Amino acid sequence: METSLLPNSSEHNVKHRVFNIEKKRKVVFYAVCAVVFFVFFHLFFLSAPVNFPIGTIVKIEQGSSLRSVSWKLKDEDIIRSRLAFEAFVIIFGEEKHIIFSDYYFKNKLPVYEIARRIAKGEHHLALIAVTIPEGFNTAKIANTFASKLSNFNKDKFLLEAKGLEGYLFPDTYFFFTTADEADVLEFMNKNFNKKIKPFQTLIIKANKKEKDIIIMASLIEGEAKGELDRGFISGILWKRLALNMPLQVDVAPETYKIKGLPKSPIGNPGLEALKAALYPQNSSYFYYLHDKNGNIYYARTFEEHRQNVLKYLK
Repeated sequence: METSLLPNSSEHNVKHRVFNIEKKRKVVFYAVCAVVFFVFFHLFFLSAPVNFPIGTIVKIEQGSSLRSVSWKLKDEDIIRSRLAFEAFVIIFGEEKHIIFSDYYFKNKLPVYEIARRIAKGEHHLALIAVTIPEGFNTAKIANTFASKLSNFNKDKFLLEAKGLEGYLFPDTYFFFTTADEADVLEFMNKNFNKKIKPFQTLIIKANKKEKDIIIMASLIEGEAKGELDRGFISGILWKRLALNMPLQVDVAPETYKIKGLPKSPIGNPGLEALKAALYPQNSSYFYYLHDKNGNIYYARTFEEHRQNVLKYLK
């Protein structure tokens, strides 16, 4: 009788079934572990903190590093894990590409969404347009911004703007609703420096001082109505200065009592007034006046000017 060397088929099937069961148990175990790990990781690293400040606005200051930003967000309960935040910022952008801005978080957000928004500059804040007309002085600028921005402190602005009259460029600006007086001063002064830069070499060539050009431009801005008037008035005022005569400008009453330019600008001139101050229009006119409707009348002699006064101001 021959003995078979092959295992019994029923025994083989049992062992095979046991092996498959063990394999399935391992798969289930690893799957459960993976799920538990993911839940744990998401709960303690990726999800928003329990005390996430819903509706908060976070300011990322200019020059902030990735590390300082992650500490700030951690301290303010906006993220759970600094490491996760920094990793996602690098994934979505680069450390040097952090967009400095104010960020509004209306709802709780996971760390990867916060990192993406900061890396991409998605602040989710509405911009407010504020237009400052040419010639506005710091008091009028303060009133305008105080009516538009809730965080703008008028008194602080006027205090910090001392010495900056004439150096805050009139323009249309776009600010976040969170902007304050420091933001306004910084933007307006930077804009002025940008606008005046092309003139600086020309001012030196004209043998003028930058401050004198700005003061003159502020007077022209207050006196003139259009391009032609700006040129004529500039020419008249420079001639009076050359002859050491009082300027006698209505927008600066002290010029009726003193000779020379006022000590500082009386307002903030625009680009055209700066150009007119630098390039006065040569003419034979020596006097001018405004009638009750703001129209300007020029005169070559004092007698002509006196007749204009009788005709248009009496």
